[in-house]
Amino acid sequence: MERTRRHRYTRSRLAVVVTSLLASATLVACSGEDGPQRSVDAFLAGWRSGDLQAVGFVDPTGAKVAAADVAREIKELSGELAGTPPTLSRRGDPEVVQNTATATIRVEWVLPGETSWAYDRPVRLTRGRDEDWQVIWEPQVVQEQLTRGDRLGLRRDAAPRAGVLDGAGEPILAPRPVVRVGLQPSEVTDVKALTRELDAAFRAIRPAISPPVDLSGLAKRLDEADPGAFVEVVILRDEAYRQIKPRIYDLPGTKFRAEKLDLAPTREFARAVLGTVDPAQADDLTNFPDRYSPGDLVGHGGLQGRWDERLRGVPGLTVIIKRSGADGTVEPTGTEVFRREPQPGEPVRTTLDVATQNAADQALRGEQRRSALVAVRISDSAVLAAANGPGAAGENLAFTAQVPPGSTFKMVSALGLVERGAVTPDTIVDCPKTRIVDGRSFKNSNDFALGKVPFRTNFARSCNTAFAALAPQLGADGLAATGRTLGLEGEWEVGLDAFTGKVSAGGGATEQAAAAIGQGTTVVSPLAMAAATAAVAKGGFVPPKLLLDPAPERAGEPGPELKPEAVAAARSMMREVVTSGTGTALRDVPGEPVHGKTGTAEYDNNPENTHAWFVGWQGDIAFAVFVEKGGSGSGTALPIAERFLRALPN
Repeated sequence: MERTRRHRYTRSRLAVVVTSLLASATLVACSGEDGPQRSVDAFLAGWRSGDLQAVGFVDPTGAKVAAADVAREIKELSGELAGTPPTLSRRGDPEVVQNTATATIRVEWVLPGETSWAYDRPVRLTRGRDEDWQVIWEPQVVQEQLTRGDRLGLRRDAAPRAGVLDGAGEPILAPRPVVRVGLQPSEVTDVKALTRELDAAFRAIRPAISPPVDLSGLAKRLDEADPGAFVEVVILRDEAYRQIKPRIYDLPGTKFRAEKLDLAPTREFARAVLGTVDPAQADDLTNFPDRYSPGDLVGHGGLQGRWDERLRGVPGLTVIIKRSGADGTVEPTGTEVFRREPQPGEPVRTTLDVATQNAADQALRGEQRRSALVAVRISDSAVLAAANGPGAAGENLAFTAQVPPGSTFKMVSALGLVERGAVTPDTIVDCPKTRIVDGRSFKNSNDFALGKVPFRTNFARSCNTAFAALAPQLGADGLAATGRTLGLEGEWEVGLDAFTGKVSAGGGATEQAAAAIGQGTTVVSPLAMAAATAAVAKGGFVPPKLLLDPAPERAGEPGPELKPEAVAAARSMMREVVTSGTGTALRDVPGEPVHGKTGTAEYDNNPENTHAWFVGWQGDIAFAVFVEKGGSGSGTALPIAERFLRALPN
């Protein structure tokens, strides 16, 4: 009996072992080369390529599904992501339970902006009668919330745009009232007459809108618009609208919408320096299709353009589900399956001072020629104002002009001459009406002559012939060397394109004489001259700065300390320009004493063609005024300087 029990026990154990071995053999076989992973891998490869002919498919009921239909549905389900198929991979071996298997796959999409969206999905398989593993197809394989007829879509969420800050850390742009002036086509009775009325009204606005409002295509726009549409003509600041409201409010077809927009204090406020923020233009969308979409706000020109990427931040991105409606249009369902939050932009902080900038803009207002005014704080070389005219249009001449400085450069020449011991303010120097240097005639404005007078008088009255005579005392490159101590030709950056100047060097006697009076090959920008003037007032050059954050990579290094006796001489002579020389119009300007130098710069071979300049300082503010083709410095630039100084807060 005992023997029989042992025999049965042994057979039972053997049966269990054999059964286990058989089961193990089945699992191993299912996971081998002919197992479901081969079908999974073929499915993943076909998903990316669009060719699924190597894979068999059934639906959840077991009915066969054509591979071409699955490929088409995957493309449709992918929707706006179809152009960039995901990276697909199998995570481990499938789990097999008799004739079914489940594999886990990794789906990784690369969305616009190099954003990664990754998730795992199960793929179910069933073994057919021919022992081949077939994928059980359903839309949830692509994404768990998808159903038949759905589409994946993308929604961009704009990030809050950061502001450009002034020197006090306050946003320069702030919500300000505006009025959108538009027309309703159905109510316009006479397009030509209406256009004339609007044009006359817009041209009457002060300060003038520059460039003028373009109404040339208005008739066509009205004709192409729906009868009840609001056809926008112009956006006016509230103060400008109120000037012409009585003239346009009752015109047939006019409509008005009041709102607030982020704007600078005035239309012309540092316009060329700040730039503008506008809806994305055709060029933006063409040149940067991955960066901008229709309706995005884009910085153009100035700081807004240069630092657009920093200011605009990173838009948010949401993957949504869309569905076709009864009329065939695809609309969002309200379901979000992935979201990348917008990253707000970072502000750009400048050194601009609102009161000083307003004074600079006001000083240039009404000047129809191209012009610029730059103001720099002497104590730290912060750029307080950079104005360009006329109006709000035009390039940033304040920073980028490359023009001869004319007699304002006598400030540099005089400093160099005194530093080298060639003269003192009281040295007697002859000032004849004309002086010949190597066959070239140099003359004074209006052919004046002073005779033999102290050098300070020659400086105050801007005697060209006296400086032409003294030029050899500076040597071939002495003027350039002095200029460099004042920052001219320096390697300093302010965060926008800026010209630091080029001073004549190595020329013959004629070129040296011309360079001593700011002619010849010497060219500068108003910013460079304002910085050089600040250096004379301070006693040493400190690179001008416009941006505090982010600071420019190459902000530059301070210059050497200037010789005290030379600086004192230059200061006293620049004061004398105002008290008894060519700048006496500034003699009664309120506040601290004004120092300065007028300049008239010839820019071609015709002596009648000249630019107008004035450089100077009062208190802690140094400045440069430039008017292209402006005539004489005392006649054109000096009145602008006076308007600027009188507009500054006391």
